[in-house]
Amino acid sequence: MKRVAIILFTTLSSFMILQSSKVDVSPDNKYTRLDSLRGSITPERAWWDLTYYHLAISVDPAAKTIQGTNRVDYKVLTENQVIQIDLQAPLTLNEATQNGQKLEFTNEGPAHFIVLKDKQEIGSVNSLMLSYGGKPIEAVRAPWDGGISWTKDSNGNDFVGSSCQGLGASVWWPCKDHMYDEVDSMLMSITVPDHLMDVSNGRLRGVDDNKDGTKTFHWFVNNPINNYGVNINIGDYVHFGEVYEGENGQLDMDYYVLRENLKKAKKHFKLAPKTLEAFEHWFGPYPFYEDGFKLVEAPYLGMEHQSSVTYGNDYQYGYKGTDLSGTGWGLKWDYIITHETGHEWFANNITYKDMADMWVHEGFTCYSEGLYTEYFFGKEAGAEYVRGQRAGIKNVIPMIGDYDVNSEEHGNVYSKGANVLHTIRQAINDDDKWRGILRGLNETFYHQTVTTQQIEEYISEQAGRNFQYVFDQYLRNSSLPVFEYVIRDGKMAYRWSGVVEGFDLPLKVYMNGKEQWLETKTNWQFMDADEDTTIEVDRNFYVTVLNVMGS
Repeated sequence: MKRVAIILFTTLSSFMILQSSKVDVSPDNKYTRLDSLRGSITPERAWWDLTYYHLAISVDPAAKTIQGTNRVDYKVLTENQVIQIDLQAPLTLNEATQNGQKLEFTNEGPAHFIVLKDKQEIGSVNSLMLSYGGKPIEAVRAPWDGGISWTKDSNGNDFVGSSCQGLGASVWWPCKDHMYDEVDSMLMSITVPDHLMDVSNGRLRGVDDNKDGTKTFHWFVNNPINNYGVNINIGDYVHFGEVYEGENGQLDMDYYVLRENLKKAKKHFKLAPKTLEAFEHWFGPYPFYEDGFKLVEAPYLGMEHQSSVTYGNDYQYGYKGTDLSGTGWGLKWDYIITHETGHEWFANNITYKDMADMWVHEGFTCYSEGLYTEYFFGKEAGAEYVRGQRAGIKNVIPMIGDYDVNSEEHGNVYSKGANVLHTIRQAINDDDKWRGILRGLNETFYHQTVTTQQIEEYISEQAGRNFQYVFDQYLRNSSLPVFEYVIRDGKMAYRWSGVVEGFDLPLKVYMNGKEQWLETKTNWQFMDADEDTTIEVDRNFYVTVLNVMGS
């Protein structure tokens, strides 16, 4: 996609940004320049690498406002004097300073371009202080629409939470709002009314009792964190916890729930260490031992906030008491605990660089639900659950979206992503190797942002088979591969149709009930077969089957 250069002319006292006409980034011109500024690695983002944030804010639930500062530390990679910081209206960036100097800036939508006065020396680490405030966008149907949820608990206490996947963290705090660059560590100092508690990411370093009837909670994240993984949760919380003996030693597991739900939470959250047990088996050690693991009750369904997983499934099994797979297995565990915890490996440990590759987050995590089921209830139970997820897949548009525009327009990255992975597992036909691939992904790309190509190439390399065209078919095309066959004159002819050139997924079939592997290609292949031979394709392969007899 085209990027529009932003040409900046600066003087001692003023500057302005000149831009070309609206960016044409697609054949139907469906994206705007603002989409490009939000979703691409602009020149004003590319020259600096995030190292540290200190977000210090006061949250006023009564007024529904946020006021405060964010300190941004960064390393200079190449020469530039203009830095892009993102903050979405109606919040206002009030001031930007560096080394005590007030800086001039302009904005184009949420993109704020700040002109730095000091020369930015390559290799130096500098700080930028941002002051902002106002009423952030209020979430109407969190977590899907994004923003701040301002609610009350049953006792009339304020109950507040942030959720911003897709929309971006700049909906409630100023930051470098692009997924490619994760901050190395972060301190959050959140001030709330003194009868409430804030729970954020990482570990609690301390609490200040302020003279104005507020408290400040200081949370520190020791690991890299993606921007939408940062969160605030404010309420009348009570705490309990336990220590999990995991693969990397002792892991602190802390639970923060509304006071009224303490009794049921102590019973229900026994599912949390079981979830860690299953996922450490499949994916390797929990990626954030230094920051601990938390489940935090939230005023919405839930979200994969790193080391601070939010929970709002009303202490029910399934998804709000239902099984999304329709198989019954989804009622054996709590969907939100399982799914959102799975994201600690795929979304938080391994993070996509561009939203177009969202399947890396959601496909693997949706698949983790089946792996959890398999771990506790057996291989066929897990496979049945994954197959059951197919019911809602429409196969209308590709799973891979448009790059550099932060677009959420793509196919079913959840259930289809899970079934693509399940299909590739069948083709590899070695469960130990498959488990090794899942664990290897989390070790190889530990705390990294990635592209889908990196994930695809790693799976092919470790599997010992090139799945390039398989990924092309499932991720970059909307239709399923069609296995065509016909039995006539003592022969069976078979091939793949409706697929990309070179598609060569091996297929397990049952001929008269006997297992047979077919190295199926796009050209017709032949083998001996009687007229009364029955053919059944293994149902774990997510493909369409067509008997072309008589066509």
